[in-house]
Amino acid sequence: MDRRPEKPFYPSLHHSGSFPAECIMARVRIRKTVFSVWLLLVVPGFLGSCGYHFRPTGEPMGIVIESLAIPLMTSTSSERGFEAEFTKIVREEFISHGRVPLVSEESAQFILIGHVYDIRTAPLSYSYSETTVQDQTTIYEETRRRRLRLRVDVSLVERAGGKVVWRETAMETKAGYDVGTDPLVNRYNEQLALERIARRLAKRIYMQTMERF
Repeated sequence: MDRRPEKPFYPSLHHSGSFPAECIMARVRIRKTVFSVWLLLVVPGFLGSCGYHFRPTGEPMGIVIESLAIPLMTSTSSERGFEAEFTKIVREEFISHGRVPLVSEESAQFILIGHVYDIRTAPLSYSYSETTVQDQTTIYEETRRRRLRLRVDVSLVERAGGKVVWRETAMETKAGYDVGTDPLVNRYNEQLALERIARRLAKRIYMQTMERF
């Protein structure tokens, strides 16, 4: 009696039940499921070990600011009196979002310190006029618009230990304003430009404080 060893059975790729294709798809699905579970288990643990936590918006942040003080900003620039207005605008920016209470320095968890150290203006556009006297023509150049630039040093400090959370030593913004023949109007336009700069900087300071991680 002929007892030949049985050959192992390998299903044909053309088998009517498509057994190999189904197996391949099942394996792909299993691998995807395992990878997804791995992400859910490993990634939160990794972020937690780095000291991050998630706010309701899903943005990671390394600190929780429960209270903040914004004292009057100092200035060594020639533009005196701007410190109070700048401080007021920065405070209003934080108050408008309502995410952190502003308190006195003595009871604050963090203190936002600002120092205005440079305010400069430079000509931005000109106009020209000609005057002729005794066949001598003179061309006069007049500034029609100026550019105002402000630089500020800002830092967020933990009051208890004096640790600096963040600091930017050259936060800068520019704004242009019209210049005419009336000094009072020019002064008013310059003040409006300073206010625009202060509001732009206030938004940047808020983002640096509340959205960083």
